[in-house]
Amino acid sequence: MFLYKRLLAGLILLLIAAASLFIGVADISLASLLSGDQQTWSITLVSRIPRLLAIVLAGAGLSVAGLIMQQVTQNRFASPSTVGTIDCALLGYVIGLVLFSDASQWTLLGVIFAFAVSGTMIFVKFLQRLKFKNAVLVPLIGIMYGNVVSALTTFFAYRFDLTQSMSSWTTANFASVLQGSYEVLYLAIPVCVLAYLYASQFSAASIGESFARNIGLDFEKIVLIGVALVAVSSASVVMIVGVIPFLGLIVPNMVSLFMGDNMKKILPWTAYWGTVLVLVCDILGRLVIFPYEMPVSLIISIFGGGVFIYLVLRDKANA
Repeated sequence: MFLYKRLLAGLILLLIAAASLFIGVADISLASLLSGDQQTWSITLVSRIPRLLAIVLAGAGLSVAGLIMQQVTQNRFASPSTVGTIDCALLGYVIGLVLFSDASQWTLLGVIFAFAVSGTMIFVKFLQRLKFKNAVLVPLIGIMYGNVVSALTTFFAYRFDLTQSMSSWTTANFASVLQGSYEVLYLAIPVCVLAYLYASQFSAASIGESFARNIGLDFEKIVLIGVALVAVSSASVVMIVGVIPFLGLIVPNMVSLFMGDNMKKILPWTAYWGTVLVLVCDILGRLVIFPYEMPVSLIISIFGGGVFIYLVLRDKANA
């Protein structure tokens, strides 16, 4: 039965991925590929396949990042978009462009990563200090914290004439992904692997600091590793694609709703459903106003906002 579910899941992903390859303004068909048409192969290799890989890596990476964040903050409403990680990454992007305008892609990623880690650790320390009992307060305060950071980002963008580029950072869109411009997103693979290897430690940390220390874990180290993994995934997605809201929040919650809270067990499925969700939303974005495209972040925001409200109201104590 378990093997059957895996095969079915693989088939579903394969079919959606195939649809993603063949849907677009440029007319591509299986027959033209098999006939060896040069233009068709060029579009497929330069644009469609890189776009598909970017969607898979971004969807899996951000979903797993959300799962990690929920473990280390001990709150199921935490995610890169609700604890300020994404906003700090955007601030790092602007500062990186100002200070290192001619730097390589990897140097810019390093700056974004440093801001994402620092900003997220500030928020995590804040949570640990106050020890909120109401789970809904965490995303609300996180959103306020993110708004403050976002305002600072906007200030620097105006100050250094970068406002025209801000729309591309704050609204995720895979239309601009081409061969040679998305490879940073492959960092999602080691992030997912390390998250799986540290799953038991993250689960122990999610129970509480005292429990983690009692079984011999270095709680601060585990939290720092978790934040670093979340920051790597968030930084790479922000730099290449832009902001994808709610993804790291809704996918881990929906998976755990049906499969329980065992992190090692649900992590692969979290990555899988994150990929499927972004793929489906990206395809819808291409079809809604065809031949134009609607940013994938808008569609995920509509769906994610509804799921977030459902998750809040589902807990009667917080309704």
